[in-house]
Amino acid sequence: MNPFFKIDERIENASDRAIKLCKEQFEIIDDITEYNQNKVQKAFIDNKISEMNFATSTGYGYGDSGRETLDKVWAQVFGAEDALVRHNFTCGTHTLAVALFGVLRPGDNMLCVTGTPYDTIHNVIGIKGSEMGSLKDFGVNYNEIPLKNERPDYDAIENAVNEKTTMVYIQRSRGYELRPSLRIEEIEKIINIAKNKNPDVIVMVDNCYGEFVQKKEPCEVGADLIAGSLIKNAGGGIARTGGYIAGRHDLVEKCAFRLTTPGLGKEVGATLGMNRELYMGLFYAPHTVGEALKSAVYISALYENFGYDVTPKYNEERADIVQSLGLENEESLVAFCQGIQSGSAVDSFLLPEPWDMPGYDSKVVMAAGAFTLGSSIELSADAPIREPFYAWIQGGLNFHSAKTCSLLAAQKMFEKGLLKGIDYGI
Repeated sequence: MNPFFKIDERIENASDRAIKLCKEQFEIIDDITEYNQNKVQKAFIDNKISEMNFATSTGYGYGDSGRETLDKVWAQVFGAEDALVRHNFTCGTHTLAVALFGVLRPGDNMLCVTGTPYDTIHNVIGIKGSEMGSLKDFGVNYNEIPLKNERPDYDAIENAVNEKTTMVYIQRSRGYELRPSLRIEEIEKIINIAKNKNPDVIVMVDNCYGEFVQKKEPCEVGADLIAGSLIKNAGGGIARTGGYIAGRHDLVEKCAFRLTTPGLGKEVGATLGMNRELYMGLFYAPHTVGEALKSAVYISALYENFGYDVTPKYNEERADIVQSLGLENEESLVAFCQGIQSGSAVDSFLLPEPWDMPGYDSKVVMAAGAFTLGSSIELSADAPIREPFYAWIQGGLNFHSAKTCSLLAAQKMFEKGLLKGIDYGI
């Protein structure tokens, strides 16, 4: 029994069964983690990282060798020609917007081939209308191809891509959808189809939540541009803010011109002492992602054992760190998130309630007791309050604390008489 937390014996027994189910998947995750850790370690060694790379710069930031070398390390790790890694990307959506506005021009045609993208990017594209300042407002045309049976519709993609297609956009993670996240093999197939139809097309991948989950990254299978957030996988739970863009040199340069100004690009930008944690975050990222994956596998096994719908299943191959959990009604959904929050090292005393969160079209409940506000590599659980009442769980800086949080979530549901699969008569 847990000597620190009150958890019912029946829930502890279910946990023991889940751990036994997870053993094989944990071994697979350890193999991927070791491979990616070696990849990162080799990039640090090849680029001769030293204390001088952690020095601060101010003002214009001219000649910041730490900033310049970090871009080189990042490019090597992600199989890209160049990279733009900056603490002043405010979030993943901002990073994606800089990339999109950096390479697309009025009259260009953007084709999203993985259905409707994540909620917060809608205003960037102008999906809901001619949102002021959106791509649509700037004359960029947008179209999308729905998924087919929750998978990319390869035939439709082949038919849609032509010489007028400027960009094929791929969202790797599921977002607030129940469709599976895209494995690197599926991304590669989309890239090959698109390039065969139009060799000049730019293939961009929203890589959020997918870094270091598999042994290859999208640029290693032909993607021209990828982007993501440093308070998700790639920051390792150490970076306090920031984002990255990586890919073809000419495209990254355009993105740098968008982030700063044409003609200056990557040459300016004070790092203000942030370099050390950006390097450390990348170094820790493979291990931290491995812990997050183990947490997701365990939660999947535990709650499937209770009788809930989970996706992915505990023994399915994963392409991101996100775990979806069908909790069937609002009461169970909120109780689960409150239980997760109660085990958080930070803000455990707060009680999450549904609220109108910017960028979403329905109320959202969010458990996010994190050292870095909004960090998705630290254990969090959030959900829009709408049918079919699924929670999306991601992160876990270490497996053992995430395991305890998930047990406390079950305990909270149990105490409210909401937990399935338990004989309340015992």
